[in-house]
Formats: sequence, C-alpha cells, structure tokens
Amino acid sequence: MSLGLEIEGLALSRGGRPLFEGLSLSLQAGQACALTGRNGAGKTSLLRAVAGLIAPDRGTIGFGAVEPARARAEDLHLLGHLDGLKTSRTAREELAFWTRWMGGDEASARSAAATFELTALLDLEVRRLSAGQRRRLALARMIAAPRPIWLLDEPLSPLDAGWRARLGAIMAEHLKTGGLILAAVHDPLPIPAIGLEVGG
Repeated sequence: MSLGLEIEGLALSRGGRPLFEGLSLSLQAGQACALTGRNGAGKTSLLRAVAGLIAPDRGTIGFGAVEPARARAEDLHLLGHLDGLKTSRTAREELAFWTRWMGGDEASARSAAATFELTALLDLEVRRLSAGQRRRLALARMIAAPRPIWLLDEPLSPLDAGWRARLGAIMAEHLKTGGLILAAVHDPLPIPAIGLEVGG
C-alpha cells in the first residue's frame, strides 16, 4: 500500500492557548520536511499530533492508503527532543528492549549499534554515556526496527559536526529506500528538505 503523510487544515492548541491553525502539508515516500519556527510555536506538538499522542482542534492527518491506526502502530518512529532512555539500564539492555518492542531482532540491534559506533559502549549504563552517545543510542533504535515514517524532534542536538554529517547520510539512505522524514529543527537538516514554518 502507498504510504504518505497528508495534513489538511490542522489547528492545535496547548493549555487552551492556540498554537497554529490552517496548517497543511503533503509528503510522499522519499521526501523530508524541516519544521521551523520560534520556541513554543508548536513544532513538537505537531509531531505528537502526527504520532497520535494529542488530538488536533481541527483538521485531518492521513497516511496515504494506510489506515491511521495501523500507520501509527506499525510504520512510525517518534524521536523526541529528550532521548527517552532509562538511565539505569546498560546501553545493550536499552537497545534490546526497544528493538524487541518495535519489532526488530538481535541481529538488527547489533547492526544498528555498529552503524552508530556503539558496540564498545553497550555494557555501560546509559547514565555514563555522553549526551552525543545517548542521542546516537536513541537514533539506533530507528534502524534496529525499521519503519518508514521518522518523526524527529531536534535530531541533530547534541551531535558533533562529524555525526551530523553521518546522520545526514543515514537519513538520505532512509529516503532512498522509500522512507519519509518530518523533523523539527533549529539547524538545517543535512539533506534536501521541504521547509515549513510553524506558527509563522
């Protein structure tokens, strides 16, 4: 089935305060979109709405020919601004847990760890990793259990210049194989992307 992302006339509010209204976006397989806007404009809320975690005030969110409930359960990764890692676990335990949860296996977890140069760090507790290493561990979950839609909240922070470039190559490969990316950013994405200002 054809998978895409179609947002029409979306309006969101938070705590009774309107964030934006009338937002529309169409993304197909192989495309990326960079969400920009001031802090508090609603970029994170938009990602959460696409993921089904908050309900819009108005408008629709669709996924091409795929039913929204199925797309959200089986075809989508959400990487928040916070890494969402349990710091008392080892990196190996954390990667294994999320890989199984999202439908991957041990071999895919090992491959993801190698891709993000985490193999030598897997027996360390997450709390002992640097901020950049934790972000790489969080990103590794996405390729350990591949899903076509990536919703990313500030994915480049706190990666150094070298890892930003390497993440760009990983993103480009994801798009090349039919994925799509919707990312909230302050810094430019290291791949060609449609731009959409939120709350502008």
